[in-house]
Amino acid sequence: MSNRTSSPSATAKEIRRALERGGSREHAKGVQWFFKEEVKSHGWYSAALRREAVRQRKLILHRHGPDFLLEVANRLFAGEILEEKNFAVFLLETLSGKFGDAEFKRLASWLPRISSWADHDALVYYLIGPMMVTKPSRIKSVFHWAKSKDRRHRRAACVALIPGTRRKMFFPEIVRLSNFLLHDSDDMAQKGLGWLLRETAKANAKRAVPYLMKIRHQAPRLVLRTACETSPLKTRTKVLS
Repeated sequence: MSNRTSSPSATAKEIRRALERGGSREHAKGVQWFFKEEVKSHGWYSAALRREAVRQRKLILHRHGPDFLLEVANRLFAGEILEEKNFAVFLLETLSGKFGDAEFKRLASWLPRISSWADHDALVYYLIGPMMVTKPSRIKSVFHWAKSKDRRHRRAACVALIPGTRRKMFFPEIVRLSNFLLHDSDDMAQKGLGWLLRETAKANAKRAVPYLMKIRHQAPRLVLRTACETSPLKTRTKVLS
């Protein structure tokens, strides 16, 4: 990827061509086997994809600056190929702490473009979540997403709080969100909620475990199992009994 083009659109096209050339058909078959839904993949391994994205990030920032980089990422995340979307996230992942409210809204507007849980979690965990840590008032967005009919938004409400809960932030908001989503029947949302509660229990067991005990007769089994899977055996037994 030479990246000597003068527009975000042309740069994104050049990256797309390179991603198509550099993938592995055999690995692409394995990627499709891994997902329940149909996923379009060029067959890149994540480590190699991230290395190439880091290299491109340095070139683009040196030649054009962060606004140009965001526009390139915006075009890549609009595609249908898994590697294009993940490449977009890798381009921006070290810059999310420097972004403002306009960029936060821009990244949140990508949620309807999601095609699988992989590009969903890449976007929300690596970009949106850290921006909530940087500016906690942005957390109000998760309660709007939790009310959405779109399961991707409801999962995003949970995953976006994981970077914060690992820093022992947002516990009251996590309880409020969990109470709201406790009876969600969609497994994508349930797994997101379980993941959030698991990370909360790991970071703050003194507060999280009593909450899990409180909801254990109401929460779906999938949520409880996921929430407890890294807890001590004694705790798991109490919560799941």
